[in-house]
Amino acid sequence: MTTPLYALMGFVFWILLLLLGIAVSRVVAVTCGRAQPDSFPAGVPHGGDMYWRLNRAHLNCLENLPLFAAVVLTGFVTGMESATIDVLSRVYIAGRVAQSVTHISSGSPAAINIRFGFFLLQAVCLTWMACLVVS
Repeated sequence: MTTPLYALMGFVFWILLLLLGIAVSRVVAVTCGRAQPDSFPAGVPHGGDMYWRLNRAHLNCLENLPLFAAVVLTGFVTGMESATIDVLSRVYIAGRVAQSVTHISSGSPAAINIRFGFFLLQAVCLTWMACLVVS
């Protein structure tokens, strides 16, 4: 397996970890009597701030996975191998995890700015990778 494919699988495992966090939060809330099983409507803020930020971090990952997957898989199918793409895919995943952790940890203006910085890092990495793949 190539480094970008490992990064893609790392992205999938990160999403699964976030999903597990959501599931555990819901199970604990229901079993402790703090919520009913139907207390978690889709797309509507519910739960505490950190829980909702976890939800949003998970959705942010799901929104970005297809883009990263398209670039990585196109590179793989076309036989693209590059040390630059290897580094960019690692940096992209590190930026994605850092953005999620920052998102979950705080909703402060400073955290939002840091999160945006990690988003920009990912955008640069993905754009650069896509350009390399199509060139």
